[in-house]
Amino acid sequence: MLRNYFTVAQRTLMRQKSYSLINILGLALGMSCGILIFMFVNYHLSFDTFQPDADRLYRVIAEMPKDQDNQIGSVPAPLGQALQQDYPFFDKVARVVGFGGLISLPASKENKKFQEAHGVAYAEAAFLELMDFSLVAGSKKNLLKEPNTAVITQNLATKYFGRQEPIGQLIRLDNKTNFRITGILKNLPVNTDRREEIYLSYVTLKETNPWLDTWGGIYGGMNCFLKLKAGESAANVEKALTSLNKKYYSAKEAGNFRFKLQPLADIHVNPKLGGFITKNQLLTLSLIGLFLLVTACINFINLATAQAVSRSKEIGVRKVLGSLRIQLFRQFITETALIASIAAVIALGVAYLALPYLNQLVQTRLTLNLLSDYRLLTFLPALVVLVTFISGSYPGLIISGFQPILALKGKLSVKQAGGFSVRRVLVVTQFAISQTLIIGTIVVMSQMRYNSQADMGFNKDAIVMLPVPEHSSAQVSTLSARLSQVAGVKKAAFCNAAPASPENNFDTGIQYDSRPEPEKFTIYYKAGDPNYVATFGLTLIAGRNLYPSDTTREYLLNETAVKKLGIRNPRQILGKTASINGQTGTIVGVLKDFHNKSFRRSIDAVCLTTSVSNYVNCAIKVNPKDLPNTLASIEKIWSEMYPANVYSYQFLDDQIARFYETDKLILQLIELFAGIAIFISCLGLYGLISFMATQKIKEIGVRKTLGANSGQIIWLFGKEFTQLLVFAFAIAAPLGWWAMNRYLEDFQYRIKLSAGIFLLAISVTFIIAILTVGYRSVKAALMNPVTALRSE
Repeated sequence: MLRNYFTVAQRTLMRQKSYSLINILGLALGMSCGILIFMFVNYHLSFDTFQPDADRLYRVIAEMPKDQDNQIGSVPAPLGQALQQDYPFFDKVARVVGFGGLISLPASKENKKFQEAHGVAYAEAAFLELMDFSLVAGSKKNLLKEPNTAVITQNLATKYFGRQEPIGQLIRLDNKTNFRITGILKNLPVNTDRREEIYLSYVTLKETNPWLDTWGGIYGGMNCFLKLKAGESAANVEKALTSLNKKYYSAKEAGNFRFKLQPLADIHVNPKLGGFITKNQLLTLSLIGLFLLVTACINFINLATAQAVSRSKEIGVRKVLGSLRIQLFRQFITETALIASIAAVIALGVAYLALPYLNQLVQTRLTLNLLSDYRLLTFLPALVVLVTFISGSYPGLIISGFQPILALKGKLSVKQAGGFSVRRVLVVTQFAISQTLIIGTIVVMSQMRYNSQADMGFNKDAIVMLPVPEHSSAQVSTLSARLSQVAGVKKAAFCNAAPASPENNFDTGIQYDSRPEPEKFTIYYKAGDPNYVATFGLTLIAGRNLYPSDTTREYLLNETAVKKLGIRNPRQILGKTASINGQTGTIVGVLKDFHNKSFRRSIDAVCLTTSVSNYVNCAIKVNPKDLPNTLASIEKIWSEMYPANVYSYQFLDDQIARFYETDKLILQLIELFAGIAIFISCLGLYGLISFMATQKIKEIGVRKTLGANSGQIIWLFGKEFTQLLVFAFAIAAPLGWWAMNRYLEDFQYRIKLSAGIFLLAISVTFIIAILTVGYRSVKAALMNPVTALRSE
């Protein structure tokens, strides 16, 4: 019986080649998108889940109860040691400090140097026991326990030493400290957020940095990881951790921090704590994948029910010969399953060919291998079953329900074969999905444009951020003097970071004037010389700029800091003292508010002070008209002053664009899938209008004989679909408004949803649909009426 079903299904497909091709192509496109989205979502949800006992691995985060956006992924340096000493809940605890640095090879005759921007970390020995990073050389028992030892990956071992034995070799960090390599790690998996490829012994850092024993501030790179003992719950541990504040902080400071546990697998999907993408964004992409499948299935349903009239005699004969309704239903489901299976094979091929493009687009390293990826191997058959059920159920019920007498007499109409009403609903659904995706694309594009063009309160254009390896007062003065002689350099300032930067945002406490207790908010600490204000175009609204002296502590506060201190008039704060980051100084000026992070969050309290020891960057305002020569002159000066280092620079606007990397990625995906959704919808629309034109050949001939012109014939087809597009818009507009409001709520500074966005969405859809319908309608309208009347 099953063999007979497949034989009949195969004959039906070959008999109706054009409609079969449309069905297969539509389903293949929808399924290939489903496969790619599944792989993308599964990839991002798999980060660090491969670790043994992943459900017991956590990172400690700090929470400031009184502050906005009050969680950060870093903690005070002594916390790791305190957790081990004071609590019995943990199998292991390890501190990790990530950063970038210059790596050189002391034994190399060529004096090789490598700038590892983000791939270096100081780590305690227990970290490599917490994380399941395979070791290919060395002994895990001894790794990172001795000072000045290092562990690197296979990639770096090859990069640095070629075919030489890397164990025992020396690497030098920032032209200062030598480390002996004692272990080689297997190359890191792509789905881990720990991207460091060099781990240096933490005890080395502790020997030269006494601040590691202080609880006062939080360094942005300091992470603390731990593994709970079996049976311990994170909630109970968090309750117990409240005693840390009482033991290690004064009564005044005890309320400033709370410590929480963040599951290791949650880091990647929490951008506010250093992750890459949110679960909501992954859910949105999953829904888009589902919508694309539904759109493709609707094509199949519409064409199958429309074609039902042409199969009425076949069904009538089968029923007269004794076929039961369930047998006819099974026959049609088998046909659908065959089409879905062919589409799945094609979809796999399309996904395989599209994968390199997708990897380039969304910065991933996905691979399609059914034999090794059991999730994909499970997903694909489930996808075929789902598509078969969605696409085949309704047409199968309609076709198997034909009355045999009407079917044999050929008296079944298109309306009786499933009815126009259902097909109208399905077409409306298709275009509502397409229009919703178009609305989403326009809104995200508009917000991204706003993010790049809106005023941040400072100048970010034509500013080069140049790392400064050595920044003593003498070197800073020399570099500043030499840069000022370059014709294309307008201004230069030394600092720890730009006003807004993804890096070097250091927040700390503040105690104002004679108030007995520290304030209940944190303040972002920025170091910059007196040229900082002019170079970045900041506005001083009260008081004066900083003096060059690095011994007398002076502060500039922004308006938000002044308001949080409860002072209405900025002039009233001038001359007052404040203790910030443990240093007491005089407030000499107030800056107009500027954004120190992305538009997702409100403007923070910020202070600016001089501090030569923190001048790790030089911000250079350049003339964009002669940029190549200016950059060449800057490189020449820098290389002469720091010959032992590797020259590199970034433009500030590129740094700020990193705030919105994920948004850009999501936008590109939405644009891609919105285009595919429209194409699938138009593919089905074309098939449906072609079938309708075939069914109405005689009617068209009669109308033309009675004097109807081509325009009236075209309108005969176009008026119904115009109405359907309007109905689709009536659904898409409120749905898009709700979804995009949810998206924009994530931004404290955002665009407003205007009527123009929705009008543009329906206009785009209308034009594309009219072009699709118009082509086939014009062809029908230009047909010779004699030929049309002879067709029946």
